[in-house]
Amino acid sequence: MSPSSGTSYHHGNLRAALVETGFTMARESGPDGVALREVARRVGVSHNAAYRHFADREQLLGEIAEQAMDALTRAMQTRVDAVPHDQGTVARARARLRETGRAYVEFALAEPGLFAVAFASKADAGGADGLGPPTDQGPYGLLNDVLDELVDVGYVHPDERPGSEVVCWAAVHGFAELCLNGPLGAAPAAARDGALDRLLVTIDRGLGT
Repeated sequence: MSPSSGTSYHHGNLRAALVETGFTMARESGPDGVALREVARRVGVSHNAAYRHFADREQLLGEIAEQAMDALTRAMQTRVDAVPHDQGTVARARARLRETGRAYVEFALAEPGLFAVAFASKADAGGADGLGPPTDQGPYGLLNDVLDELVDVGYVHPDERPGSEVVCWAAVHGFAELCLNGPLGAAPAAARDGALDRLLVTIDRGLGT
């Protein structure tokens, strides 16, 4: 499709098409693979038409990052919801925390381009405490919900709850980065999975009262 192909976009449809195409490019190549002019070319419009919807590349990346975060949240929620109910409330809450971390790392390894773009945009200024995204949204919000559940069932002492989300997030994000861009990337899958299991158990035990 080219700008002269006769294809027309209603107001709003072009914006969605640009985001969808940019999302595909980010999945293939990460944030560095997304250029507004190339996105426009692939959609089949002039770059001037694209600039009517996005002031610059950073604004487009911000919307793509939101979609990538949504995909990460869904992956985490699916793993958390799959934890069976046929166990005690404490055991189930602890398992849900482990699955939260496992899903985070698995998404990073399965979708490295989307994982990178999810954290590449500077559009989100961070949460009220300055430590990461808003605590009630996306994957960070889901992590906070699971940690609050651990307090509710008596596994985590209320005094130990503040800031625990940052510790958990830093641990699994760092592990994911070591797998994607560090020495763990060359490790056999079984060894890497074993290391992740140990990390998640360590986090779990460290939080317990």
